[in-house]
Amino acid sequence: MTLLDSWTPDVHTFDGVSHPTYRKGTGPGVVIVHEIPGLTPKVIAFAEEVVAAGFTVVLPHLFGTPERPMSVPYIVSTITRLCVNSEFTKLATGVTTPVAGWLRSLARDLHTELGGPGVGALGMCFTGGFALAMMVDTSVVAPVLAQPSAPFPVGRARAADLNLSPEDLAVVKERARGGCQVLGLQYPADIATGTRFDTLTRAIGDAFVRIEFPGKGHGTLTEERQQEGVDRVLAFFAEKLRGPA
Repeated sequence: MTLLDSWTPDVHTFDGVSHPTYRKGTGPGVVIVHEIPGLTPKVIAFAEEVVAAGFTVVLPHLFGTPERPMSVPYIVSTITRLCVNSEFTKLATGVTTPVAGWLRSLARDLHTELGGPGVGALGMCFTGGFALAMMVDTSVVAPVLAQPSAPFPVGRARAADLNLSPEDLAVVKERARGGCQVLGLQYPADIATGTRFDTLTRAIGDAFVRIEFPGKGHGTLTEERQQEGVDRVLAFFAEKLRGPA
């Protein structure tokens, strides 16, 4: 039995773009966007925890090989493929990643089906900022950024960039003023996340709930998992998607 055997496979299409998805669970909806290099066993294990906490989880498969473990050669080969993929923004600043439209559509459909106040969205690593881009759609009421690392932090401008167009950033600011909080997790010593947490704090102030862990690491919910981080994410989803106990 493989790790995804208990998940229901599907394909979501928007604006002529299709990607596979995997779904499992009951309760409010959460879209979890995998990190580089793909849907690794540890990403799937984290998603299982979200399912067990009482949520319907959808895992988009955007790149990589599902269930293949993390390794340096796998990371390198995935990055090489991403560099020639026009769906993703790698180095440009002040630009929203093109795949954001597809992810927003996925979130809208899930919210339409399940109802409630909205859905959660979690991105990690290269896709960390994707959850912020998804927040532009009002269906997303619980965005979580785990070690957001795009655009690649080559130089100060890219290290501080939020992977959003000025227009989308304006919507994020407006939604934050309206009460939509953003949860962020990182190791401050992680060079991949640059200074974008500082940028986000300046942009939306107290609406950005900033969680930082001591020591060195990158994958706050997977490879260098922090239980506090997992607990904070689950509590955030419960609060925003179910309301006060």
